[in-house]
Amino acid sequence: MPRRAQGLSAAKVQKAGPGRYGDGAGLYLLVRSPDLKFWCFRYWVPGPGGTASQVKRGGRLRELGLGPAVGRAAVSLADARRKARALFDLVRDGGDPLDARKAARAARLAEATKTISFRECATAYIDAHRAGWKNDKHAAQWPATLKTYAYPIIGPLPVRAIDTALVLKVLEPIWTAKPETASRVRGRIEAILDWAKVRDHRSGENPAKWRGHLDHLLPARGKVRRVAHHAALPYAEIGKFMAALRAQEGTAARALEFAILTAARTGEVIGARWAEIDLAEKNWTVPAERMKAGREHRVPLCERGIEIISDLADDNPAPDAFVFPGAKRGRPLSNMSMLMTLRRMGRGDLTAHGFRSTFRDWCAERTSYPSEVAEMALAHSVSDKVEAAYRRGDLFEKRRRLADEWARYCATVPKQEAPGKVAALRRQAS
Repeated sequence: MPRRAQGLSAAKVQKAGPGRYGDGAGLYLLVRSPDLKFWCFRYWVPGPGGTASQVKRGGRLRELGLGPAVGRAAVSLADARRKARALFDLVRDGGDPLDARKAARAARLAEATKTISFRECATAYIDAHRAGWKNDKHAAQWPATLKTYAYPIIGPLPVRAIDTALVLKVLEPIWTAKPETASRVRGRIEAILDWAKVRDHRSGENPAKWRGHLDHLLPARGKVRRVAHHAALPYAEIGKFMAALRAQEGTAARALEFAILTAARTGEVIGARWAEIDLAEKNWTVPAERMKAGREHRVPLCERGIEIISDLADDNPAPDAFVFPGAKRGRPLSNMSMLMTLRRMGRGDLTAHGFRSTFRDWCAERTSYPSEVAEMALAHSVSDKVEAAYRRGDLFEKRRRLADEWARYCATVPKQEAPGKVAALRRQAS
């Protein structure tokens, strides 16, 4: 048993004035004021080549706090002595209490890092990748789908504990009912788990991997249910529809008409700014950051497209102003504006995006243009060889002619026979 110094008692602890009081075995009471009293353990660390009996020769005096001696969180004299005795034994055996405490703290930190939750990893992943995503809608879909389908099941769980069974628990309820959404959720879980592995938050194979893993447990998305395409209008009916659309008033109606004539996506149209429009050259250049493929896209404008743009232009529109402004100042039309126009026309069965299919069907069946021209008009990816031709400008001129023909076709309303008209049958010879 180590020798005790003068010794302390509970009464002495309460009455002690400023100073340092020893209790033996390295335990001291440090008093700064009646309300500031602390326990500490003092010990010597041997110098290079020193021994336990020579610790004071070239060694270092170190001090380790053991907690307050007064107040709500006060450590009693008995508890302080137990802590000090354990530390004294550690020093006697050649250990260093401060190093041991640092090592324990580092171990706890490492353990806490390993037990980071799936939701925390997902949040970190989204924050790290948000700047690289193409549009706000895509960025919003990530946390929205995870919050709806993944977080209720695996959100609070340690990311290192996520296994195949848990991934299936997320996916199976929606795999057949919502195959498209389920596929995206699976892909997002896989990406987050890969990120967590690289950050040393988990190890082993990714339980959300499709090829060679989940494809043996779940049916392929294409076999679950045929993918539902956007509702499209038959191209033979486009003339009649466009005549009804031109009769509609409002910016949303003009935006929809412009989208149909240019075969552009909704987001590209409602996000158009005046700086992108060149009325003299009859071109609209959509910057790469607003394109799905991440490439700048030039769009030839037909005469009706120029007319729509000109009617919306002020005397001198600001370059960064939206061509199709929304109700709120400085904001474009909402994503729902064109859909609401279709509903007002009694065509809730259609979608704005579906008119791109109408255009593509018309190109294939009513024109002789190569498919590459139609695909480029739709801003779809094409081969490097075709892209090179596009950069020289020849395909753009072909697309301009195609756009003019499409505009003329859209302006043509099929003639209908008068109701009640009956074709006469030729009398057979008797």
